[in-house]
Amino acid sequence: MKRLWLFLFTLCPSLFAAQPNILFILADDLGWSDLGCYGSSFNETPHLDKLAAQGLRFTQAYTAGAVCSPTRGSIQTGKVPPRTGVTDYIPGLSSAGRKLATRPTNKQLALEEVTVAESLREGGYQTFYAGKWHLGGKGFEPGDQGYEVVVPDVGKNKDWRGGQTISEDAMKFLDERDANRPFFMFLGYHEPHTPILEYPDHITKFRNKAAKLSANAMPRQERDGMTRTAQNDPAYASEVAGLDSFVGSVLDKLDRTGLSKDTIVIFFSDNGGLSTKSDPGPTSNEPLRAGKGWLYEGGIRVPLIVRAPGLTKAGSRSDTLVLSTDFYPTLLSLAGLAARPGQHRDGLDISSVLRGEKALARDALYWHYPHYHGSTWAPGGAMREGDWKLIEHFDEGTVELYNLKSDLSEKANLAQSEPDRLKSMQAKLAAWRKETGAYMPVPGETAMPEKSKKKSKKPKSKR
Repeated sequence: MKRLWLFLFTLCPSLFAAQPNILFILADDLGWSDLGCYGSSFNETPHLDKLAAQGLRFTQAYTAGAVCSPTRGSIQTGKVPPRTGVTDYIPGLSSAGRKLATRPTNKQLALEEVTVAESLREGGYQTFYAGKWHLGGKGFEPGDQGYEVVVPDVGKNKDWRGGQTISEDAMKFLDERDANRPFFMFLGYHEPHTPILEYPDHITKFRNKAAKLSANAMPRQERDGMTRTAQNDPAYASEVAGLDSFVGSVLDKLDRTGLSKDTIVIFFSDNGGLSTKSDPGPTSNEPLRAGKGWLYEGGIRVPLIVRAPGLTKAGSRSDTLVLSTDFYPTLLSLAGLAARPGQHRDGLDISSVLRGEKALARDALYWHYPHYHGSTWAPGGAMREGDWKLIEHFDEGTVELYNLKSDLSEKANLAQSEPDRLKSMQAKLAAWRKETGAYMPVPGETAMPEKSKKKSKKPKSKR
């Protein structure tokens, strides 16, 4: 198939002229409430607010994982984490000394997966990756997974300029790209992941802003952790503002080069904001409960903004349930390429939603996070069916049931008052785990990791 596309492209470059360019922007640990257009009164995000005003803002978009690597794998493959074996951030935490023994996550995304980049590349797209990957090291990097042009990740750690570098490399690619081919550009920013740095262009503003707050909201107990209940951290706000400015520079470049009219822009986060740890995290996801690492809404419901010229209506909003697995089939549809149902088997094509039409029916959403995490989360699973949300805590042997329509903050556990619904949802969640091959942690035993598979047929990076 790949050779056929390349042959057709050689004969007729204009064959792909009608295909839109695609810019996918992924933030790291950005919470549902962290943007101005999602209600933040402390953080300031003028560029992303403008993007939302020009496109479609989703209110019920979910990540397939409560931490980074599982979600990133789901975007690239269209599969939920139990199918890829990437069920925790890589490399994850040991369960030594814990109540349950857990199987370590796969340390890389298998090369057998046909990624969204490979599918788009076979369809005539020039593919580009810059920034955080977190799906495997040497032999399993973006260049091994379908990305033609790859910029080495400079990370963040003690230097805030990593995000600026990503944007500069993206803009350089826009100048040097093959103008006869549409592009698929994936930008993986590190912001606002820890370590939380003070971004020099923004920190003074937010220190002054924090000093004017009347009182600091008290943190809330969350099992063994503490949850921040208000956005009031100047350094974190400076990170969010830095992210906004980095993204804004790329969006401005699209405008200046006239590419905006032909480019679909998607902005998403890999999991919820870090609000819960043994001490409070740096942000608050209120009114959502908890945050990164947890299967409460704060850990898995995130911002999603899509601007698709000719499709999305400016300033529109959608309450459609969206999962990170949906991007793969949707992008193929928007690019006019054939679906790969055997690959993106857990995703739905939501291109109809972008057009303002009704979405495909979705029976339920499921999550499986069978690991311990630094946010004080312990192994568990969850599902959403309509307005109802089930959460199972494996180590405690307890369950919770919430109605999100009336209880967005997941405060009133209705498990005892809704026994029939609880039983039905538990059965469906167990059936889903069996169908996807999800493993369950066990007491008193050592769970062995699956062996990684390797193949050599993936295209290598040309840069």
